[in-house]
Amino acid sequence: MNYYILTYHLVDSYLEERGKYREEHLAMAKKGEGNGEIVMAGALDKPADKAIFIFKSESEAAATNFAKNDPYFKNGLIKEYSVRKWNVVIGN
Repeated sequence: MNYYILTYHLVDSYLEERGKYREEHLAMAKKGEGNGEIVMAGALDKPADKAIFIFKSESEAAATNFAKNDPYFKNGLIKEYSVRKWNVVIGN
């Protein structure tokens, strides 16, 4: 298994707009956590301009598929996203 970091670059109105899609977004994230793909996730604070997800999977496809199907992305709250393999040295 490998680790991947999914980074979202959020629109300026993210905090005001996310409520409409938050329940569906969180349900997707909890499903990913439940199946072991999402290790942890959350938005950065002050400013709330990015969010980061840590995935554990065989390939980056899990992270990419999550992003493409996320209601935040589909509804324009994510300016762009990136997925990078993370070579973990310390920790699980």
